[in-house]
Amino acid sequence: MLPIDAAAHASRWRHRHPLEKALLGLGLTGCAVALPPWPGAPLVAVATLAVLLGPAGVGRRQLWRAFRLPLGFCVTGALPLLVAVGGPAGPVALAPDGPRHATELLLRTSAASLGVLLFAFTTPVSDVLPRLVRAGVPAPVVDVALVMYRIGFLLLDAVAQVHAAQAARLGHTGRAALWRSVAGLAATSFVRAFDRAARLQAGLAGRGYDGTLRVLVPEAAVSPRFLAATAALLTGVVGATLALEGLRP
Repeated sequence: MLPIDAAAHASRWRHRHPLEKALLGLGLTGCAVALPPWPGAPLVAVATLAVLLGPAGVGRRQLWRAFRLPLGFCVTGALPLLVAVGGPAGPVALAPDGPRHATELLLRTSAASLGVLLFAFTTPVSDVLPRLVRAGVPAPVVDVALVMYRIGFLLLDAVAQVHAAQAARLGHTGRAALWRSVAGLAATSFVRAFDRAARLQAGLAGRGYDGTLRVLVPEAAVSPRFLAATAALLTGVVGATLALEGLRP
Protein backbone atom coordinates (compact mmCIF):
# COMPACT_ATOMS: atom_id res chain seq x y z
CA MET A 1 0.00 0.00 0.00
CA LEU A 2 1.26 3.47 -0.85
CA PRO A 3 1.96 5.81 2.09
CA ILE A 4 -0.80 8.20 1.07
CA ASP A 5 -3.33 5.34 0.96
CA ALA A 6 -2.21 4.12 4.36
CA ALA A 7 -2.56 7.66 5.71
CA ALA A 8 -6.06 7.95 4.23
CA HIS A 9 -7.18 4.71 5.91
CA ALA A 10 -5.75 5.90 9.25
CA SER A 11 -7.03 9.46 8.93
CA ARG A 12 -9.10 11.14 11.63
CA TRP A 13 -11.68 11.86 8.94
CA ARG A 14 -11.73 8.27 7.66
CA HIS A 15 -15.39 7.74 8.58
CA ARG A 16 -16.68 11.07 7.30
CA HIS A 17 -18.73 11.08 4.13
CA PRO A 18 -16.54 11.52 1.02
CA LEU A 19 -18.84 14.30 -0.21
CA GLU A 20 -17.85 16.48 2.74
CA LYS A 21 -14.14 16.05 2.09
CA ALA A 22 -14.61 16.49 -1.66
CA LEU A 23 -16.37 19.80 -1.17
CA LEU A 24 -13.59 20.98 1.14
CA GLY A 25 -10.54 19.77 -0.77
CA LEU A 26 -11.82 20.36 -4.30
CA GLY A 27 -13.41 23.63 -3.21
CA LEU A 28 -10.00 24.89 -2.09
CA THR A 29 -8.54 23.63 -5.37
CA GLY A 30 -11.19 25.56 -7.29
CA CYS A 31 -10.38 28.70 -5.29
CA ALA A 32 -6.70 28.31 -6.14
CA VAL A 33 -7.55 28.08 -9.84
CA ALA A 34 -10.25 30.76 -10.00
CA LEU A 35 -8.92 33.44 -7.65
CA PRO A 36 -6.06 35.80 -8.55
CA PRO A 37 -2.72 34.07 -7.98
CA TRP A 38 -1.73 36.85 -5.59
CA PRO A 39 -2.89 36.91 -2.87
CA GLY A 40 -5.40 34.11 -3.59
CA ALA A 41 -2.98 31.19 -3.99
CA PRO A 42 -0.98 31.88 -0.79
CA LEU A 43 -4.21 32.25 1.21
CA VAL A 44 -5.52 28.96 -0.18
CA ALA A 45 -2.21 27.25 0.58
CA VAL A 46 -2.19 28.54 4.17
CA ALA A 47 -5.80 27.50 4.74
CA THR A 48 -5.19 24.05 3.27
CA LEU A 49 -2.04 23.49 5.30
CA ALA A 50 -3.87 24.56 8.45
CA VAL A 51 -6.59 21.97 7.80
CA LEU A 52 -4.13 19.23 6.82
CA LEU A 53 -1.82 19.66 9.79
CA GLY A 54 -4.62 20.51 12.22
CA PRO A 55 -8.05 18.86 12.13
CA ALA A 56 -7.09 16.29 9.46
CA GLY A 57 -4.07 15.16 11.51
CA VAL A 58 -1.65 14.63 8.61
CA GLY A 59 2.01 14.43 9.64
CA ARG A 60 4.44 16.99 8.28
CA ARG A 61 6.82 14.39 6.90
CA GLN A 62 4.00 12.47 5.25
CA LEU A 63 2.70 15.65 3.65
CA TRP A 64 6.12 16.73 2.41
CA ARG A 65 6.88 13.32 0.92
CA ALA A 66 3.58 13.35 -0.96
CA PHE A 67 3.86 17.00 -2.00
CA ARG A 68 7.39 16.75 -3.44
CA LEU A 69 6.31 15.04 -6.65
CA PRO A 70 3.51 17.46 -7.66
CA LEU A 71 5.72 20.37 -6.59
CA GLY A 72 8.36 19.13 -9.01
CA PHE A 73 5.80 19.10 -11.83
CA CYS A 74 4.71 22.63 -10.83
CA VAL A 75 8.28 23.91 -11.00
CA THR A 76 8.91 22.12 -14.29
CA GLY A 77 5.78 23.64 -15.80
CA ALA A 78 6.68 27.15 -14.63
CA LEU A 79 10.29 27.21 -15.89
CA PRO A 80 9.43 27.42 -19.64
CA LEU A 81 7.60 30.69 -18.99
CA LEU A 82 10.91 32.33 -18.15
CA VAL A 83 12.12 32.19 -21.76
CA ALA A 84 10.77 33.24 -25.14
CA VAL A 85 11.60 31.32 -28.32
CA GLY A 86 12.11 33.40 -31.44
CA GLY A 87 11.63 37.11 -31.93
CA PRO A 88 13.92 40.13 -32.21
CA ALA A 89 15.86 39.23 -29.05
CA GLY A 90 17.19 36.04 -30.61
CA PRO A 91 16.29 32.35 -30.91
CA VAL A 92 16.07 31.98 -27.11
CA ALA A 93 15.81 34.93 -24.73
CA LEU A 94 14.36 35.84 -21.38
CA ALA A 95 10.65 36.59 -21.59
CA PRO A 96 9.74 40.18 -20.63
CA ASP A 97 7.12 39.14 -18.06
CA GLY A 98 8.50 35.64 -17.61
CA PRO A 99 9.32 35.77 -13.89
CA ARG A 100 5.90 37.17 -13.03
CA HIS A 101 4.01 34.60 -15.09
CA ALA A 102 6.18 31.76 -13.81
CA THR A 103 5.66 32.81 -10.19
CA GLU A 104 1.90 33.15 -10.64
CA LEU A 105 1.67 29.71 -12.26
CA LEU A 106 3.81 28.14 -9.54
CA LEU A 107 1.71 29.68 -6.77
CA ARG A 108 -1.56 28.66 -8.40
CA THR A 109 -0.60 25.06 -9.19
CA SER A 110 1.07 24.47 -5.82
CA ALA A 111 -1.98 25.66 -3.91
CA ALA A 112 -4.26 23.58 -6.13
CA SER A 113 -2.10 20.50 -5.53
CA LEU A 114 -2.44 20.95 -1.77
CA GLY A 115 -6.22 20.98 -2.14
CA VAL A 116 -6.14 17.70 -4.02
CA LEU A 117 -3.80 16.21 -1.40
CA LEU A 118 -6.27 17.21 1.31
CA PHE A 119 -8.89 15.01 -0.31
CA ALA A 120 -6.40 12.20 -1.00
CA PHE A 121 -4.99 12.13 2.55
CA THR A 122 -8.43 11.86 4.14
CA THR A 123 -10.42 9.71 1.69
CA PRO A 124 -9.47 6.16 0.64
CA VAL A 125 -10.19 5.32 -2.97
CA SER A 126 -12.17 2.28 -1.83
CA ASP A 127 -14.66 4.64 -0.16
CA VAL A 128 -15.11 6.81 -3.24
CA LEU A 129 -15.41 4.43 -6.18
CA PRO A 130 -18.43 2.36 -4.99
CA ARG A 131 -20.37 5.57 -4.28
CA LEU A 132 -19.85 6.79 -7.84
CA VAL A 133 -22.49 4.32 -9.02
CA ARG A 134 -25.07 6.13 -6.89
CA ALA A 135 -23.90 9.40 -8.45
CA GLY A 136 -24.75 8.13 -11.94
CA VAL A 137 -21.41 6.74 -13.14
CA PRO A 138 -21.94 3.50 -15.12
CA ALA A 139 -21.25 0.42 -13.01
CA PRO A 140 -18.84 -1.19 -15.55
CA VAL A 141 -16.65 1.92 -15.45
CA VAL A 142 -16.49 1.77 -11.65
CA ASP A 143 -15.76 -1.97 -11.74
CA VAL A 144 -12.84 -1.45 -14.11
CA ALA A 145 -11.48 1.30 -11.86
CA LEU A 146 -11.74 -0.95 -8.79
CA VAL A 147 -9.96 -3.81 -10.54
CA MET A 148 -7.19 -1.56 -11.88
CA TYR A 149 -6.77 -0.05 -8.43
CA ARG A 150 -6.26 -3.54 -7.00
CA ILE A 151 -3.94 -4.65 -9.80
CA GLY A 152 -1.82 -1.55 -9.33
CA PHE A 153 -0.96 -2.56 -5.77
CA LEU A 154 -0.28 -6.14 -6.83
CA LEU A 155 2.07 -4.90 -9.54
CA LEU A 156 3.92 -2.63 -7.11
CA ASP A 157 4.30 -5.56 -4.72
CA ALA A 158 5.70 -7.73 -7.51
CA VAL A 159 8.17 -5.01 -8.51
CA ALA A 160 9.35 -4.68 -4.91
CA GLN A 161 9.86 -8.45 -4.59
CA VAL A 162 11.83 -8.71 -7.85
CA HIS A 163 13.94 -5.69 -6.94
CA ALA A 164 14.78 -7.16 -3.53
CA ALA A 165 15.70 -10.50 -5.13
CA GLN A 166 18.00 -8.77 -7.63
CA ALA A 167 19.70 -6.79 -4.88
CA ALA A 168 20.25 -9.98 -2.85
CA ARG A 169 21.94 -11.56 -5.89
CA LEU A 170 24.30 -8.56 -6.36
CA GLY A 171 22.35 -7.32 -9.35
CA HIS A 172 23.08 -3.68 -8.53
CA THR A 173 26.85 -3.83 -8.04
CA GLY A 174 27.82 -2.14 -11.33
CA ARG A 175 26.40 -0.08 -14.16
CA ALA A 176 26.17 -3.04 -16.55
CA ALA A 177 24.59 -5.24 -13.90
CA LEU A 178 22.19 -2.46 -12.98
CA TRP A 179 20.99 -2.07 -16.56
CA ARG A 180 20.52 -5.83 -16.88
CA SER A 181 18.55 -5.82 -13.64
CA VAL A 182 16.34 -2.97 -14.84
CA ALA A 183 15.59 -4.82 -18.07
CA GLY A 184 14.85 -8.03 -16.18
CA LEU A 185 12.67 -6.14 -13.71
CA ALA A 186 10.58 -4.63 -16.50
CA ALA A 187 10.17 -7.96 -18.31
CA THR A 188 9.31 -9.90 -15.16
CA SER A 189 6.85 -7.27 -13.96
CA PHE A 190 5.13 -7.27 -17.36
CA VAL A 191 4.70 -11.05 -17.30
CA ARG A 192 3.55 -11.06 -13.67
CA ALA A 193 0.99 -8.34 -14.38
CA PHE A 194 -0.65 -10.49 -17.06
CA ASP A 195 -0.50 -13.55 -14.80
CA ARG A 196 -2.13 -11.69 -11.90
CA ALA A 197 -4.82 -10.32 -14.23
CA ALA A 198 -5.60 -13.81 -15.55
CA ARG A 199 -5.79 -15.23 -12.02
CA LEU A 200 -8.05 -12.38 -10.96
CA GLN A 201 -10.37 -13.02 -13.89
CA ALA A 202 -10.48 -16.74 -13.10
CA GLY A 203 -11.22 -15.98 -9.45
CA LEU A 204 -14.09 -13.65 -10.37
CA ALA A 205 -15.53 -16.21 -12.77
CA GLY A 206 -15.34 -18.90 -10.09
CA ARG A 207 -17.32 -16.69 -7.72
CA GLY A 208 -20.18 -16.14 -10.13
CA TYR A 209 -19.20 -12.72 -11.47
CA ASP A 210 -22.15 -11.33 -13.44
CA GLY A 211 -20.71 -7.99 -14.53
CA THR A 212 -21.05 -6.09 -11.24
CA LEU A 213 -18.68 -6.02 -8.30
CA ARG A 214 -20.73 -5.74 -5.13
CA VAL A 215 -18.78 -3.94 -2.42
CA LEU A 216 -19.92 -3.15 1.09
CA VAL A 217 -19.80 0.61 1.57
CA PRO A 218 -19.60 1.89 5.16
CA GLU A 219 -22.53 4.07 6.04
CA ALA A 220 -21.74 7.73 6.65
CA ALA A 221 -24.09 10.67 7.07
CA VAL A 222 -23.35 14.11 5.72
CA SER A 223 -22.71 16.52 8.59
CA PRO A 224 -24.42 19.93 8.26
CA ARG A 225 -21.90 21.41 10.69
CA PHE A 226 -18.97 20.23 8.56
CA LEU A 227 -20.59 21.65 5.42
CA ALA A 228 -21.23 24.94 7.20
CA ALA A 229 -17.60 25.12 8.35
CA THR A 230 -16.45 24.34 4.79
CA ALA A 231 -18.64 27.09 3.37
CA ALA A 232 -17.35 29.52 5.99
CA LEU A 233 -13.72 28.66 5.20
CA LEU A 234 -14.16 29.01 1.44
CA THR A 235 -16.09 32.23 1.87
CA GLY A 236 -13.38 33.58 4.15
CA VAL A 237 -10.64 32.73 1.64
CA VAL A 238 -12.55 34.38 -1.22
CA GLY A 239 -13.43 37.42 0.87
CA ALA A 240 -9.88 37.90 2.14
CA THR A 241 -8.50 37.57 -1.41
CA LEU A 242 -10.88 40.14 -2.83
CA ALA A 243 -10.24 42.52 0.07
CA LEU A 244 -6.46 42.31 -0.27
CA GLU A 245 -6.75 42.54 -4.05
CA GLY A 246 -8.66 45.80 -3.65
CA LEU A 247 -5.89 47.25 -1.48
CA ARG A 248 -3.27 46.81 -4.18
CA PRO A 249 -2.22 50.04 -5.87
